[in-house]
Order: sequence, then structure tokens, then C-alpha cells
Amino acid sequence: MKTKRNSLLLVLTALIWGVAFVAQSKGGDAVGPFSFNCIRFLLGAIVLLPVIALLDKLKLTKGKPKTKQDRKNLIVGGISCGTFLALASNLQQLGITSGTSAGKAGFLTACYIILVPIIGLLFKKKCYWNIWLGVIITVVGLYLLCVNESLKFQISDILVLLCSVVFAMHILTIDRFSPLVDGVRMSCIQFFTCAVISAIPMLIFELSPSNIAEWMAPLTTLDAWTPILYAGVCSSGIAYTLQIIGQKDVNPTVASLLMSLESVFAVLAGALLLKERLSAKELIGCVLIFIAITLAQIPIKPKTKPTNQA
Repeated sequence: MKTKRNSLLLVLTALIWGVAFVAQSKGGDAVGPFSFNCIRFLLGAIVLLPVIALLDKLKLTKGKPKTKQDRKNLIVGGISCGTFLALASNLQQLGITSGTSAGKAGFLTACYIILVPIIGLLFKKKCYWNIWLGVIITVVGLYLLCVNESLKFQISDILVLLCSVVFAMHILTIDRFSPLVDGVRMSCIQFFTCAVISAIPMLIFELSPSNIAEWMAPLTTLDAWTPILYAGVCSSGIAYTLQIIGQKDVNPTVASLLMSLESVFAVLAGALLLKERLSAKELIGCVLIFIAITLAQIPIKPKTKPTNQA
């Protein structure tokens, strides 16, 4: 029952991310990719501070640190997750602004669904045949859904592909620490870490003493703050926190498959909100992804070795 609930939380995470795709594109164009990530993650952290205080007051916090080891796990987990998330998010944003189309970026980013089980083998995270089959079917579905042009590689594509490697490490790091700590607290530390790391390239490439007024100008408009607030509060503060909570007791490969629904929800949101039409190829891609995720959810009992009877 708990696993099903956590799986639903991951689907909700994918839904929020899918709808947020347009917001991320517009926000990055308005203020610059590094500034956008710095501000959105800082907002995500700030939003969680009163949530943590309220949960503590209502005594609803699970995993609140009590010992020195608990605090160490929380800080190390939060900083580790935040470092991977900052690197992945900035690589992705840099790839998109450098020329990778949105569809190709979605497909290349989602390649973490292949990398998670492969890297997981190094940490003895085994998957049954149905999950591996689900991964293969999902990759085919994502290609049909996301890629409308030839899959020729350029420098910007390599940046996005690298981001999928880092996202895979982010998922596995959450799998390592989420059972040990309070998910909301770790998420808050994660976002503060992301904001600090993103601020470094922001100060180098986008903000300097000579262009402060020019940098601030977009931040005085509602067109810039609408996507920033959505990405900061919903995509970061809510969705990434749901990811940490939802990944508890869920196989990391199954979690990655569930979160790959982000691409499906992005296309469906475009059809519903922007009146974009889905092609037959995109519909087939959506169906394949749903079939793959359903297949991966089938419980398979491990084979037991027969006992020798005297």
C-alpha cells in the first residue's frame, strides 16, 4: 500500500514537471539560465522553511534528526542531492539555450531511465526482467514522443546527455538517503545548495557590477516572475520534495520510469493548454510509455532455491 502511494506521488511529480516545461523555457529566456535556476531554487528553499516549522508544530515530521549521525546524514544527503541537481539542471538549461530543441532535450534527458539500472548494478540494485523490458519500451516511446528531427549530435546535445547522467546519480543518491532522513528537510538543504552553486556561473556570466540595472529589468515584469514562481514553488519546492518522499520504498529504476511520464504530461499539457495537436507518432509514444510503466509495476517474486530434504 505504501509503495503504491509513493508511486502516485512520483506520477504527481512528473505531472508538475511536465506542465512546468514551458515555464522553464520562458523563465530562462527572460533572465538567463543560471539566474533562473538560482532564483527558482532559492524560492523553493524559502517556501519549505514555513512548511518544516508547521509540520514540526503539528508533530507530523517523520525522520526528524535526533542524533549526531542523523544530522550528518541529513546534511550530507541534502548537499549531495543539491550538487547533483544543480549540475544536471544547469547542464540541461545550457544545452537548451545553446541550440538543442525542446523535444530532443526531453528525449536525451530522459535517457537517465537507461542509466539508473545500469549504475544501480554497481550498488547491487537488481531489477527483474519486466523492469528491463519496461526501460527498453519506454526509450522507444520517448523517441516517438519527443524527437521530430534526425538525431544528429552537436555540442549542445552532449551537454543535455551529460545532464541525464547526473540526473541518474541524483535519483540514486535520493534512494540512498531518503529512508534515513526527513524528506522535507533534505529537500530544503538541496535547494539552498542548488541556489549557491547556480549563483557561481550567474555571477561570472550573467551578473556584474556594470550590468545590474540591465539584469534587474526583466525581474520588474510579471512575464518573468510568472514562470519563475511556478518553477520555484511548484516544480522545485513541491515536485522535488515529492520526489524525495515518493522514492522511499520504490526501486530507483521504477521511480525513473514513473518520472519519465514528465514527457507525456508535457505533450498532453501542450495539447490541452496551448491547443497543440498530437500526431499519430506522438500518441503511439504515449501509449508505449504507459504500457512500459504498467509492465514495470507487476510484482514478481524472487526465485527461491529449493531446500534439500534429507
